[in-house]
Amino acid sequence: MTFVAPTVANYEASADLAALLVRTTQDDALSVPAEKLRLSCKCAHCTRARFDGRFPEAFPGIAITGIGDLGYGLNISFSDGHSRGIYPKPYLLSLAGR
Repeated sequence: MTFVAPTVANYEASADLAALLVRTTQDDALSVPAEKLRLSCKCAHCTRARFDGRFPEAFPGIAITGIGDLGYGLNISFSDGHSRGIYPKPYLLSLAGR
């Protein structure tokens, strides 16, 4: 028997835009808060801001304003104007505790 790791099958922003709702290929329903996603961004800009000590410790009230599917991951835009982060699907599942 071969084990197939779950991946993201479907996704959408919650009605209040405060979370990413994810359904996996194993039909698990997961939720990742927008603030957790924003804090977990690994783009070059955010990585440099962390290195320089300029990255915020919190993003209160942050909302998801857009989601682009790149196949291997999602490009998520936020209400603070940040739209550079690409979240590979396995990374999203790890953020959701899966």
